[in-house]
Amino acid sequence: MKQTILTAVVAGVLATSPLFSSKLPSGATEQERLADKVRHELVMLPFYGVFDQMSFSLEGHKVILTGQVTRPTLQSSAGNVVKRIPGVEEVDNRIEVLPLSPNDDRLRLALYRTIFGQASLGRYTLGANPPVRIIVKNGNVTLTGVVINEMDKNLAGLFANQVPGVFSVTNKLVVDKKS
Repeated sequence: MKQTILTAVVAGVLATSPLFSSKLPSGATEQERLADKVRHELVMLPFYGVFDQMSFSLEGHKVILTGQVTRPTLQSSAGNVVKRIPGVEEVDNRIEVLPLSPNDDRLRLALYRTIFGQASLGRYTLGANPPVRIIVKNGNVTLTGVVINEMDKNLAGLFANQVPGVFSVTNKLVVDKKS
């Protein structure tokens, strides 16, 4: 029997974006219901913030967690809450804990202020689960999440590149076509 692989990005944006609604149709499959429960548990983790990114995939009843987080406790908490979900038989926790670095911490704060200090991008800080994530590893920046238009995506990348000390910026922001 071939197992279905279902992937859902949990960049925090999914809790607030129309791309993924927690209201499943009455005919949702067991895999869709399990994915919704996993997504919900991950986005509800305390200390899951704008500088963390997590995603998961399902292989039958096995959950594979991926992403990058700034706190080791967030990585272990993610694995622990997913293990307790009814229907989950195995968890493969591949979430990377980003290295401790005063320089990366300084960059995170400067990037946050520079990107979200712009009038057009400030709306992405609203809500408990911001739709844009800033991942910094050894001075290299990756922007992930969902924005409402191409201009916001380009502006975020442009402003991130202007922060002193940033070595590179990878802009993986996705434009929500439904907005």
